[in-house]
Amino acid sequence: VQVVESGGGLVQPGESLRLSCAASSGETFSVLGMGWYRQAPGSRRELVARLKAGGATEYADSVKGRFSIGTDGAKNTVFLQMNALKLEDTAIYYCNADVYLPEANVDYTYWGQGTQVNVSS
Repeated sequence: VQVVESGGGLVQPGESLRLSCAASSGETFSVLGMGWYRQAPGSRRELVARLKAGGATEYADSVKGRFSIGTDGAKNTVFLQMNALKLEDTAIYYCNADVYLPEANVDYTYWGQGTQVNVSS
């Protein structure tokens, strides 16, 4: 399963940015959930937002009310809409996908390569 992010860039404080992520594979898989994590220099990777297959969402306290996670309807995709960005949102943003692989009968988590988000005045 390949996980590919897009949409990072440089913005000023208060501006918005939208990240997209898609999971794909030549083999059959089912997405159990997809999420966004971020890692700032010198910090641990942390959860930003998650979307479970049933539609439930989870957000880090630091982004509640500013960020939203969802799908555009395309299968196995997720976006992260980031509004009112702050300097401290600067980080590499990673998408992951928790998937079920029926042929192997296992669950596995796949990660994307990350996309850089810089918030700077």
